[in-house]
Amino acid sequence: MLVLIGAFLILMVVGVPVAVSMFVASGLYLAIYGVAPDIIIAQRMMAGVESFPLLAVPFFILAGNLMNIAGVTGRIYAFAVALVGWMKGGLAQVNIIGSVIFSGMSGTALADAAGIGTIEIKAMKDHGYPVEAAVGVTAASATLGPIFPPSLPFVIYGMMANVSIGALFMAGIIPGVVMTVLMMITVAIFAYRKGWGSDTPFEMRRLLSASFEILVVASFPISVYVLVHLGLSLNLSVLIALAALVALDWYYDFSAVMALMTPVILIGGMTMGWFTPTEAAVAAVIWSLFLGLVRYRTMTFRTLAKASFDTIETTASVLFIVTAASVFAWLLTVSQAAQLMSDAILAITDNPLVFLILVNILLLVIGCFLDTIAAITIVVPILLPIALRLGIDPVHFGLILTLNLMIGLLHPPLGMVLFVLSRVAKLSVERTTMAILPWLVPLFLALLVITFFPIVTLWLPTQMGLIQ
Repeated sequence: MLVLIGAFLILMVVGVPVAVSMFVASGLYLAIYGVAPDIIIAQRMMAGVESFPLLAVPFFILAGNLMNIAGVTGRIYAFAVALVGWMKGGLAQVNIIGSVIFSGMSGTALADAAGIGTIEIKAMKDHGYPVEAAVGVTAASATLGPIFPPSLPFVIYGMMANVSIGALFMAGIIPGVVMTVLMMITVAIFAYRKGWGSDTPFEMRRLLSASFEILVVASFPISVYVLVHLGLSLNLSVLIALAALVALDWYYDFSAVMALMTPVILIGGMTMGWFTPTEAAVAAVIWSLFLGLVRYRTMTFRTLAKASFDTIETTASVLFIVTAASVFAWLLTVSQAAQLMSDAILAITDNPLVFLILVNILLLVIGCFLDTIAAITIVVPILLPIALRLGIDPVHFGLILTLNLMIGLLHPPLGMVLFVLSRVAKLSVERTTMAILPWLVPLFLALLVITFFPIVTLWLPTQMGLIQ
């Protein structure tokens, strides 16, 4: 066990990529102890990616890339400005609302930070906000992406923990709302203390227009409900309501109705049993193509090809991490490391709340050093069995795990959101880190709420019958 973990840590310290570090450490352990034939590495790598839920990964990544090139991010930003730009600290509030909407398409913190985050930072700088404030609120709001459905970390966790991905998606909605409210309160406090004003004049017409767009989106499920009760089949009701919505959007040219429909279609489709969470990723791609090629006509074959190649590159890196982590996690189990850690934790406490506090501390540290996908793949086989023994719901545990690792994305030495925003804002990593620190307060408050009040996470999937 010491060889496996020691080699991994040494390689990480000298700057070897996470996936390569795990792969080399695993090979070294097998070579020294001969616990299994060499072919086991290839077999475990194949087993790690031979999973139907993992098909969602490339499709959600592609959907996020297509939304970016289709110009949807700009429309979301304009909608958020109309909705909350008149508040004090308006563009900071816009940053948060924009991330909430965009998270319903990409499912990743990096896509959020690199996509709509780029627009938001530039706009805040142009309106006189300190660049540190722009970076801080963008980093904090980017963590919303993997909490609101859809979520790539939830897909990986669901696969590893054998938990319903649909239940995880639903479980993230209320915690996401809690995080959003806490961030908006934080912006209001900063605006009061630093004298930030509004960034757009209050115009009742613009506010009513944005509110009307929300009502238009809300009318979709209401229309489906009415049509079903009038005797039409569910499928026909959905098609009629969707066609009417598209026609209305085409006539009035709303700024964000079609973008706001993305999470409605995904969540509604899963709820009605039209498609599984994995198939929902394909639906997200189809909807993105419809917006880019038909509705907005902003997508060209050149940009479509670029989005496809970017997706291939990102997917390859994610799946390589998954394969390497699968071998590494298997060897942790074989070497009894998982059992030793389990015994050590249970020797300290058998109280579920104390265990969750220890898990939070451990994951916050791990999140600073490990890629999110790698961390989930390694940590779940070790910690989840303990959580189940202590009566902790696996869906609740998945939310705690994911939020901790999202916070880890904002920290050096390996916080990817930190490095992305450092490049976007042209700040040093040190200044970017200091800019993010105050915005960790609402994230830690949300983490405490989610950890100690399971009902926040479990109420919605329980009401929908996804968990008992």
